[in-house]
Amino acid sequence: MDGLMMDYQLNVPAILRRADELYGDSEIVSRLPDKSWHRYSYADFVSRTKKLIVALRSLGLEDGDRVGTFMWNHSQHLEAYIGAPAGGFVTHTLNLRLHPDDNTYIATHGGDRVLIVDKVLWPLAEQFVPRCSFDHVIATGDGAAPDGTIDYEDLLADADESGFAYRDLDERSAAAMCYTSGTTGRPKGVLYSHRAIAIHALTVNSCLGVRADDVSLPVVPMFHANAWCFPFSSTMAGSKQVFPGPHMDPVTLLDGLAEQKVTITAGVPTIWMGILQALDANPGAWDLSSIRIMTVGGAAPPRAMIEAFSERHGLHIVHGWGMTEMSPVGTMSGIPGQEAGLEPQEAYTRRALQGAPIPFVEIRARGADGLVAWDGATMGELEVRGPSVASAYYESDEGTDRWTDDGWFRTGDVVSIHPDGVVEVQDREKDLVKSGGEWISTVALENALMGHPSVAEAAVIAVPDEKWSERPLAVVVLKEGEEPSPDELREFLAPDFAKWWLPERFEFVDEIPKTAVGKFRKTALREQFAQQPAETA
Repeated sequence: MDGLMMDYQLNVPAILRRADELYGDSEIVSRLPDKSWHRYSYADFVSRTKKLIVALRSLGLEDGDRVGTFMWNHSQHLEAYIGAPAGGFVTHTLNLRLHPDDNTYIATHGGDRVLIVDKVLWPLAEQFVPRCSFDHVIATGDGAAPDGTIDYEDLLADADESGFAYRDLDERSAAAMCYTSGTTGRPKGVLYSHRAIAIHALTVNSCLGVRADDVSLPVVPMFHANAWCFPFSSTMAGSKQVFPGPHMDPVTLLDGLAEQKVTITAGVPTIWMGILQALDANPGAWDLSSIRIMTVGGAAPPRAMIEAFSERHGLHIVHGWGMTEMSPVGTMSGIPGQEAGLEPQEAYTRRALQGAPIPFVEIRARGADGLVAWDGATMGELEVRGPSVASAYYESDEGTDRWTDDGWFRTGDVVSIHPDGVVEVQDREKDLVKSGGEWISTVALENALMGHPSVAEAAVIAVPDEKWSERPLAVVVLKEGEEPSPDELREFLAPDFAKWWLPERFEFVDEIPKTAVGKFRKTALREQFAQQPAETA
């Protein structure tokens, strides 16, 4: 017996229509290259987005065609982000920090017909654009459009908004595309449906309590992992949206957070470590009292950082875990209600874990002998399923083993699950150290090391060992003027870890190489240090 409910499509046009009908006076603010602010209303945003859709149709695009973007976080990117799927096309974000060869492959494999690019990024774009098969390249921003491109503002000026009509697009049709980083093999395409985006935006908003009176500033790039759903969830809620543009340095970000009275922000731990250092160096320089949530994801934040933000600056971190394949949020820790009854120190420890699954995400972990118990100790590879989890990669024969026979996605993260469903990521499967047949979590060692007052950053990798097969090596960036010895760092770790976990080898470096999205690039560290001796004292 079927229910008697309307067959309402969960799609991006419905999100845009909601903004159109309810939130016309809300504001969207973007930091321009000269650091001034550009402001306009949701009503302006909706009007320009409709014109973009009409203009893309006039260029010959049809339903399902991919619209590539190569832009910083700003209002024009939001227009494309929402506009492409609202018009029946597919938004495909290209990563500004990838090698031109990678972007050539990704744009070509994705079948992008159009590329929208920031004029300030043209020196990067022109390294791959000639090698792709774009029908049209559209340039945004001030100044003359590069030769062979269409000026974005001219394109919109020639479009007639009356040619736009809201469409009841099939919620299972494609809406957006994002490629994984390609750490193993070629980058792989994740193809999001309208339904996945709509459900994900609803669940993210419910967990964070996002409202129309919120002010969001996503530091996370819009080209990274579906921008953690912020463009869609903020537009759905009618929140004021603030975009940092190309300015990602701590001081300019802090200026923006304070000036715009931001309430919700999000970024990777390396961004927040820089923010924390700036706040510590200039106490009282910025009024951040409006911020109620700082979401940290992309890598596990050190517990010491979570505590420092709270104790020294009154800022509450929410810890999120997820993957590009999950739209991307899978679990959250530190959201309202999760820490009721806990003492502050207990709350910080819990918040450093990856948290409980968000609504409509199911979890389990599998070890060598099958599914593992939720006891907070037994480790296994995390498997997930849900309406916002990918079921396959786009047109790829690689990675098919990432899905189990019964349809769960194998994340590659080794975890333990606590009895209350809280996930604790022990490591990426490929980053674990197997020493004498026993596993050592590099994540646990890294986060502990970054709690030392002299340490700015730390990454731990496995290096070959004749006796134990593998041993951990710690690569450390020290704070200015600090000179702790390896013995001092080992002594700092000793109370919290078994003796055989402690690294014998330490390397002190000026900088740890990072991926395009700010994670430690451990492949580079292994190439540099895994085969050479290091000082141990």
